[in-house]
Amino acid sequence: MKEVEVKGQKRADIGKKAAKAMRKEGLIPCNIYGEAKDENGAPLAMSIACPMSELRKIVYTPHIYVIKLVLDGEEHTAILKELQFHPVTDALLHVDFYEVNDQKPITIGIPVKLNGLAQGVRDGGRMNLSIRKINVTAKYQDIPEHLDIDVTALTIGKSIKVGDLHFEGLEMATSKNVVVCSIKATRKSIAAANETEA
Repeated sequence: MKEVEVKGQKRADIGKKAAKAMRKEGLIPCNIYGEAKDENGAPLAMSIACPMSELRKIVYTPHIYVIKLVLDGEEHTAILKELQFHPVTDALLHVDFYEVNDQKPITIGIPVKLNGLAQGVRDGGRMNLSIRKINVTAKYQDIPEHLDIDVTALTIGKSIKVGDLHFEGLEMATSKNVVVCSIKATRKSIAAANETEA
């Protein structure tokens, strides 16, 4: 997993009014959740603010990153937990980070990368990618940037499920029955199959 540095600052003002004023200045309200828990066992959040210019590095990208958050000179290692966008303007409204350490495993969605030209596509079928990310559990330093899946042997009508995959050091957190990709028959491939049978 690539590492990227994001600078920010702790904030004392919380609430809608403060958040609105912050966004006008080009800052985005964020929370970082860590190991600390309240008396009910819910994770405690630290309120921070990061400039949009800094967040752009991690928001508008298909890559996943380990984020080195530098808050008023203090460093925190975190991953992106959740992004909130405005339903109409699509502007970024809020970001949640989750603090990680090199001892405790985390669960995160990793982008899927299909490798090779599938036999079914050669035969005129169409590749259908059902999910773009698979959730895995591992220590953050063991998490790859993407999951390479070889589709060369995949034929028409066949699929690859999460349960068919195995990656060293990673535990699959997405259900085994979820289809990752499949090859659908097309009119062209059905016609070709009929010709061979005829």
